[in-house]
Amino acid sequence: MTALLAIEDLHVCYGKVEAVHGVSLHLDAGQIVSVIGPNGAGKSTLLSAAIGLLPSQGRILFDGQEIGRLGVEDRVERGLCLVPETRELFGEMSVLDNLQLGAYVRRESKADRRRQLELVYARFPRLAERRTQRAETLSGGERQMLALGRALMSRPRVLMLDEPSLGLAPLIVDEILAIVRGLREDGVSILLVEQNALAALESSDYGYVLESGEVAVEGRSDVLKSDERVFESYLGGV
Repeated sequence: MTALLAIEDLHVCYGKVEAVHGVSLHLDAGQIVSVIGPNGAGKSTLLSAAIGLLPSQGRILFDGQEIGRLGVEDRVERGLCLVPETRELFGEMSVLDNLQLGAYVRRESKADRRRQLELVYARFPRLAERRTQRAETLSGGERQMLALGRALMSRPRVLMLDEPSLGLAPLIVDEILAIVRGLREDGVSILLVEQNALAALESSDYGYVLESGEVAVEGRSDVLKSDERVFESYLGGV
């Protein structure tokens, strides 16, 4: 079966420094795949290259088609979307306006956009309650929900999430990751980069461990949780 997203022998450089060295990974439809590893391992760089924000060498295939030469908007239009670590919301704009920006690449009617907006509000009731508030007035958890909701407005088939739990309280992290797992039930496959390694493995089907820009270990998430090396290095030995 053809992977929905396949990254093959990917190399990414910052100037003369190669930050990602020959990484390959696959994401099948209906999967949540996690990428864990220490700071500086190349996790965020990998996602930035996959969406087209950074030039790369290697192959990036989406639903069997090579997309490495496409720009960011074309990749999003095909169904690949990134929620960056920084969330990149427009703080002075309302929640509603931020959400509507997520649909700008879609060639669809206003009625279809309204229906998608209502689906987002149904998944994130707090966004519906705060639709007229400026994004900068939201809590950290609400801002993450808004970033997720904006991405969903583009109707992604694959959603790449970069550190969705960053800076959030533990209870909010649990809520956000529960939402992420729920997205799979709506037909969205997830590539999850997460510093909280245990939470990532508990939320995913398969995992990759990056070290110094390379895949050090990969396997089913439940197997990785019991791998001695992964346990000691990334799960804190607890």
